[in-house]
Amino acid sequence: MKKPVLVINTGSSSIKFAVYEPDGGGFKLRHKGVVEEIGREPFYTLRDGEGKELSSCRLEDGTRTHDECFGWLEGRLGEILPEDGPSSVGHRVVHGGTGFTGPALIDGGVVERLSELEPLAPLRQPYNVSGIRAMMKAYPGAPNVACFDTSFHRTQPELAQMFGLPMEYYESGVVRYGFHGLSYEYVLSRLGEISPETAAGRVVTAHLGAGASMCATLGGKSVATTMGFTALDGLPMGTRSGGIDPGVIFYLQREKGMTADEVEGFLYKKSGLLGISGLSSDMRDLEASAAPGARLAVDYFAYRIVRETGSLAAALGGLDALVFTAGIGENSALVREKVCAGLSWLGIELDGEANSRNDLVVSAGKSRVRVYAIPTDEELVIAIETTNMISA
Repeated sequence: MKKPVLVINTGSSSIKFAVYEPDGGGFKLRHKGVVEEIGREPFYTLRDGEGKELSSCRLEDGTRTHDECFGWLEGRLGEILPEDGPSSVGHRVVHGGTGFTGPALIDGGVVERLSELEPLAPLRQPYNVSGIRAMMKAYPGAPNVACFDTSFHRTQPELAQMFGLPMEYYESGVVRYGFHGLSYEYVLSRLGEISPETAAGRVVTAHLGAGASMCATLGGKSVATTMGFTALDGLPMGTRSGGIDPGVIFYLQREKGMTADEVEGFLYKKSGLLGISGLSSDMRDLEASAAPGARLAVDYFAYRIVRETGSLAAALGGLDALVFTAGIGENSALVREKVCAGLSWLGIELDGEANSRNDLVVSAGKSRVRVYAIPTDEELVIAIETTNMISA
């Protein structure tokens, strides 16, 4: 039996992992787990490949930091991995800058380069790097591979990556990087299996979760996206503001007395759906609430998706398909209904019953634009890219 691939996705308050076993020409998910609430009271959950919970527990007192949680998790991974560890470890890395245009085999030099990018993604990149260091120490015989959220968008034309700043800044790396590339890569591959002709056409994909962005693709290649230099731009998100007039930042500093760090925390952690609703960052809570603020947050979220879809369709010169994915995109019939109603001018017609069931195809047969709800699987993409990299 071939050794499995371990996938690690380290966030600011969680460590997610997945174990994939080579199966013929593909992979079979064997285990999936998470340590969440890191920094508070970390909690561990392990599930099998079918989603059945196998075990769960609160971590012992004194285990709070990422390093401590990785040390604790190593023992649990030892229970589900071969005695000599995994064949390889694939890592989700949020930011690859302009230098990483595809997966990278990790060595000390790569780790240092990734650390240098931490100012561009301060809420995620440091934890991605800490996860890499932890796994290199835990499994010194297994190659580690970095898979980037930004790489998918490096096919965009120069105009789509620019800001209206002097070119010296563009040349030094102040560009629209775009994110969620691993999700877009997976969804486009699935769409290619479902309808190759559609996947090769003008497609807008909406990755809607706690973090949210959209991407326009032509021939399966990224043409434009909503996130920019950081993962703060574009759509409003669970706690992030999304696109905002830069002048608001000056106002918050000069008139409200906020420091740069306070503004950053405000826009990243206290805005978006949480800030508008005053209730929750979770779309499920907002849809279940009758509070005016909750309804306003849902409406604003859908409105911004409609606006961005129009912009991305313009970049494509038309639209053949709209794809919803990630937690909200896959499961919120209400959000899809509101968005598609706002895009009726594009010829989109929703099938109400299919939408309520979260079917794969949710558009009506007569809709000029096909609308899909496709579950994403970023971990599987990482497993594939990791294996391909070490086999090359």
